[in-house]
Amino acid sequence: MNKKVLIVEDEGSIRGFLKINFKRNNFTVIEAESGEKAIENARIEKPIITILDIMLPGIDGFKTCEILRREFPQMGIIILTARSQDMDKIMGLEFGADDYMIKPFNPLELIARVNSLLRRIGSQENRSDLIVSGNYKIDDRAMKVYKDDAEIDLTPKEYMLMKIFMNNPGKALSRNELLNLVWGYDYIGDTKIVDVNIRRLREKVEEESSHPKTIETVWGVGYRWRKN
Repeated sequence: MNKKVLIVEDEGSIRGFLKINFKRNNFTVIEAESGEKAIENARIEKPIITILDIMLPGIDGFKTCEILRREFPQMGIIILTARSQDMDKIMGLEFGADDYMIKPFNPLELIARVNSLLRRIGSQENRSDLIVSGNYKIDDRAMKVYKDDAEIDLTPKEYMLMKIFMNNPGKALSRNELLNLVWGYDYIGDTKIVDVNIRRLREKVEEESSHPKTIETVWGVGYRWRKN
């Protein structure tokens, strides 16, 4: 598997420290000191993972994350923030990040989270061909989702959620079940990541995301894909 990582950090000492640790773990490292440079390098190098600081000169990390997610829906993105407020974490996830870490952090934990994200990306290679539910269809070999034959642009996590839902129509799935299936049993971040991704997914697949009729909320439990 591609083990190319893009490190986006304006502080050279931190960037260099991360570079050393990733190279020790057999990653190919690309660097960027700004959001603009990160987008430019991503377009050229096509990294599988991006480590993205939030506080950047020029366009900030949130906007950079949004652009990278739109242009590279299969890319894994982990944001770095020096602030511990819930709003910063939620904003990062809203803009398309897969995970986050708060500075200061242990580089070994960051490497472990990156490897976990790589395993989840790689596990998608073992898949069947077509999954159909009503007017929705998944071409699992191409990793594409369609509604009424129009393709829906999903992130890797949204795709995995969609696949789980369509494979389990009518079944109430708890937040913990979804967290374990999509983010892995070794995920140690905030469980709010499930709700954030469900909200983003609804915006893409529902007629009215504020009144979902396909991805139903099961109060006190989690979510359910409505049988068609």
